[in-house]
Amino acid sequence: MTSELTYEGTLREVQTDRGLLKYHEAGDGPPLLLLHGSGPGVTGWRNYRGVLGDFAEHFRCLVLEFPGFGVSDPGDGNPMVMALASVGTFLDAIGVEGPVDMIGNSMGGIVATNVAIHQPARVNKLVTIGGIGKNVFAPGPGEGIKLLMEFTDNPTREGLVRWLQSMVYDPAVVTEQLIEERWALATEPLTLEIAARMYSSKAFAANTAAAKASGMTPYWAQFHKIKAPTMLTWGRDDRVSPVDMAMLPMRDIPNAELHVFPNCGHWTMIEAREAWVSAVLAFLTRKDGQTE
Repeated sequence: MTSELTYEGTLREVQTDRGLLKYHEAGDGPPLLLLHGSGPGVTGWRNYRGVLGDFAEHFRCLVLEFPGFGVSDPGDGNPMVMALASVGTFLDAIGVEGPVDMIGNSMGGIVATNVAIHQPARVNKLVTIGGIGKNVFAPGPGEGIKLLMEFTDNPTREGLVRWLQSMVYDPAVVTEQLIEERWALATEPLTLEIAARMYSSKAFAANTAAAKASGMTPYWAQFHKIKAPTMLTWGRDDRVSPVDMAMLPMRDIPNAELHVFPNCGHWTMIEAREAWVSAVLAFLTRKDGQTE
């Protein structure tokens, strides 16, 4: 099935009160929502195109393109805030009721985790790829986040390559084709401006200070509220969200299991593709512990 799925053939769109949301749809069965990460030139299609066919054999896969990343309408807020708000809006707009399985990569994992905390009725099973939690031993922010801020402050091709290489264990994964497609979208003026709301060094510092001053309980201190069975997946060699971040969600999410893949960076679904797909499909399709 993988070879049959194309960008154009799976692309859909729906008009909402948050603007036009685009998404990719493939397969039949229970709904599976796939949420992408952040960073220069990212899209849901690019995060999941290599595994979409595998999951489409079992699920109705819905790959949402978050506002502000150059595919769906841009929006006028912080990309993380817009992403979180868009999930419920999207599911309602396409008529998906009841809990759905969710896979979230990095920022998408944080979004899915927040949905599981605050809107538990929307999430059946939860799978995260790196990203969530809090640094326990490694200093924060991680190397990959620092390189992301450097690129956002000064968007050069060399800076993009440095950031991309921090995402992986094997530098060969960063091909010229990958660099070129990421560069084209990452330097689109509006997309770059929206990214700066989150990842410029100035915005990052301001957002961090604002979060501390707000007195609000951070999401990582609310893991105990998650009712959904949860699978945490991590690359052992992740330089964006070091694997020690997994200790907190692994311990505090009541029904969580942790899978760590060797010789693998931040893109677990790409660098550990076969092992990751096998483990995630086994988790999503098994009957034990499934929510009612």
